[in-house]
Amino acid sequence: MRTPICVALALAGLAALTAFSAPAADPVRYAIIGLTHDHAGGFIPWAKTREDAVLAGIVEPKRELAEAFVRRHGLDTNLLHATLAELLAVTNIQAVATFTSTFEHRAVVEECAGHGIHVMMEKPLAVNMEHARAIEAAAARGAIKIIVNYETTWYPANQAAWTLVNGEAAIGELRKVVVHDGHRGPKEIGCSAAFLEWLTDPILNGGGALNDFGCYGADLMTWFMKGQRPLSVTALTQQMKPDVYPKVEDEATILLAYPGAQGIIQASWNWPFDRKDMEIYGRTGQILVPQRDLLRVRRAGSAEREITAAPLTGPDGDSLSYLAAVVRGEREPAGLSSLAVNLVVTEILDAARVSAQTGRRVDLPAK
Repeated sequence: MRTPICVALALAGLAALTAFSAPAADPVRYAIIGLTHDHAGGFIPWAKTREDAVLAGIVEPKRELAEAFVRRHGLDTNLLHATLAELLAVTNIQAVATFTSTFEHRAVVEECAGHGIHVMMEKPLAVNMEHARAIEAAAARGAIKIIVNYETTWYPANQAAWTLVNGEAAIGELRKVVVHDGHRGPKEIGCSAAFLEWLTDPILNGGGALNDFGCYGADLMTWFMKGQRPLSVTALTQQMKPDVYPKVEDEATILLAYPGAQGIIQASWNWPFDRKDMEIYGRTGQILVPQRDLLRVRRAGSAEREITAAPLTGPDGDSLSYLAAVVRGEREPAGLSSLAVNLVVTEILDAARVSAQTGRRVDLPAK
């Protein structure tokens, strides 16, 4: 069977991860909840090789989808369960990796919190701030950790850029960050029908390209700004392909204003090619991040130099190593993956939707 391009992209991203954490005496037991997100298809082949974490079950109520998935990936059908309660009746788990619609993240966290089960979910955190606050409250009640998984978290170049900007002050005070994310469109790149059903729904996804790819830029910008909320959010969205995506926007540009700095997020289902790249400008220099492991750094008075970022290793090397480390208490979710940063991300996306609908800047209230 030919691998859909959407899944192939996830596989390619995972294949670029260079190192895993060392096997533990007692591997972390986790389950997958949901298979309607195509990233699950990239996660499984890579996760099957791991010794630090073991897949103990899969929860997917759509039996036909679940059976097709396990056949495709050579998994045991005994892993399949229709509900989390059904799974927990036969085995124990410590964490879940969630591949549901974004709308379902809230319900997953609320159920897992009742059992003390940690949750890693595919980005973004939530469809809106109401859901995000409910997730925050449930996590606190259940004393569980929340990890929001972005592909870009595991790009060595992004981590190296943050160190240059915030660790070494290599380009002076931050002035502007421009983030480009997206592809030709989820239908155009071959995403599955199950994925498209919710990804192109304004309720289940919270929007279209704005949520799907705007979250990457909001996450990176909030991280570079050390968790600071913007003063205001201004956004423009469009439907370039209303015949393909009649219910959601396929083009979004978001402008974030901070004291002394700006963030520009360009999220699109209309790029001529896949891209997740970034430009960072400071008072005395700039950093371009054109690829996951490449930086181009130029400082005032000197020529541009190209740097290959060192591979990420150990618990911070990839999403499953990170999840395992969090479950063992070796890591506290922080930065790009953290609940705190992603609450700000959700606030930005909510404000961006309002701005796009009203044609006005949205000023964020002080806390």
